[in-house]
Amino acid sequence: MRTIGKNRGLARLADENGHFRMVALDQRPPLFEAIARARGIAKDQVEYADVTVAKRLLVEALSPHCSSMLFDPNFAVPAAIDVLPPRCGLIVTLEEHRVEETAGGRKSRAITDWSVDKIRAMGADAVKVLAWYRPDAEPAINEHQKRFVREIGRDCARHDIPYVLELLVYPFLGSANHTADYVESPGKLPSLVIESVREFAKPEYGVDLLKLESPLAANSLPARDGSAAAQAAQREFDAIGEICRERGIPWVLLSGGAAPEKFERVLDFAYAAGAGGFLAGRTIWLDAVVKHFPDRTAVAASLRKDGLGVLERLNRLTAASAAAWAPQFPAFGEIKREGDFARAY
Repeated sequence: MRTIGKNRGLARLADENGHFRMVALDQRPPLFEAIARARGIAKDQVEYADVTVAKRLLVEALSPHCSSMLFDPNFAVPAAIDVLPPRCGLIVTLEEHRVEETAGGRKSRAITDWSVDKIRAMGADAVKVLAWYRPDAEPAINEHQKRFVREIGRDCARHDIPYVLELLVYPFLGSANHTADYVESPGKLPSLVIESVREFAKPEYGVDLLKLESPLAANSLPARDGSAAAQAAQREFDAIGEICRERGIPWVLLSGGAAPEKFERVLDFAYAAGAGGFLAGRTIWLDAVVKHFPDRTAVAASLRKDGLGVLERLNRLTAASAAAWAPQFPAFGEIKREGDFARAY
C-alpha cells in the first residue's frame, strides 16, 4: 500500500481518468543537439539562453494538453516554472546527464547540488531518475547503479514523494554501434529490457512508476495485426506487464525520439500489456525546434499545429486503450480519536 504522499503525487501526474499523459522536457543533450542543428553550430557552442528560450516555448504550447510535465532543474525550471499551469503535474529530474562511461558500463550520479529534499521543497509532485542499465554489464558497475537507484528510493520514501524510474539499455564503450546520445540502442535485446525491469521492480528500490523503453526497436516493430510476428512481439511486452502487475507498479512508455507513427505502434502493444500511458518528448516537439529555431513565432506555430497534433493523437490512443491507475489510500481503521493520525503518520 502506497503512502498518502505517494498516492497524492501519482494522482497529480495522471489525468482525471487515471491515465498518464506526460510530456518530457528534461532533455539536455537531445535539445542541445536540436538547437545546434537549427543554428548550424557545434553542440558545445549552444548557449544557455537558447536552451531556456526553447524550453519555455515548449511549456507554453504543450502544458495545457497533458496531465503532467517533466522538468530538469538547471534549464526547464528557471525557464518556465512560472508558465506551468497549476493543474499540470510537475516531475523534476535528479540525475546528471553526464555519465561516467567505462569499458564495463555506465555509472550514474545526481546533478551537483540537487537532491530529493530540494525537489520536494520546491513543490514538485514526483522525482525522476534515469538509470542506464544492462544486466550484462560488469558486476561492479551494476552494483553501483543498483545502489544509486536504491538510495534515491529511500530518500523518496523519507520525503513521501513518488519515485519515477526510467531505464535505458545502452551500447558498451568500444562497440560498433556505440553512442553516448539518448537514442534507442540498435543492439538491444528484449531480454536486456525485461530483466532490467525485473530487477528494479523489486520492493527494495521503492519505485512508484516505471518509464520504460520498448523491448523491441520501434522501427522494426510489426503492426499489431494478429500475425505470428505481432504475437511474438506482444509476448515481450506482456512479460513487462506481468512483472509490473505482480509488483503493483504502473508503467509508461518513453518515446526515445521515435517517429510518431512508430511510437503509436509501440503504445498499441504496451497498452495491450497493461501500460498506463506515456512520458514522451522528442517525438512530440523535436521537429519544431530543428526546423524553426531560433524563430520563436515559427516554433510556436509549429508546436500548435504539428506538435499538438502528435500529442492529441497520443492522448486519444491513451484514453481508448491504456490501463487506468487509481490511488489506494489507507482505510484508517486504527484512527479512533483526535490525534491518532498525527501521531501515527
